[in-house]
Amino acid sequence: MPTPGKAPQLRDLALLRRVRDRIDRDYAQPLDVEALARGVHMSAGHLSRQFRLAYGESPYSYLMTRRIERAMALLRRGDLSVTEVCFAVGSSSLGTFSTRFTELVGVAPSVYKQQQGGATDGMPACVAKKVTRPIRNREAPAAGQN
Repeated sequence: MPTPGKAPQLRDLALLRRVRDRIDRDYAQPLDVEALARGVHMSAGHLSRQFRLAYGESPYSYLMTRRIERAMALLRRGDLSVTEVCFAVGSSSLGTFSTRFTELVGVAPSVYKQQQGGATDGMPACVAKKVTRPIRNREAPAAGQN
């Protein structure tokens, strides 16, 4: 028989999965931690702490990573400007978007667009997603360092 202390943890994990799934699905919508927390009947602080324990980063960081992944795909297509891509992925500030993009990818969005345009042409989408996935938690090497 499970101990009473385990049930809330399992319940929290199910709720955290719902939050993560919502971020994955609605990344381009205006989302904030408070709204995400309300959706699963948690306080914003509790959600942030539990999400970090479960996934290794805050809900906001996870959201920004999803947005940057989508931005990378749009920039590789080459038919949108950096500003158009910024707004298409749900960012409301070009400066914040560019800073976070550079932190995760290692180069500015405009440089990425120039360097990677067409880089995944002919590549299956599942492979392209894997090889172009940004690095989380500010681990990208500075430009020119490998």
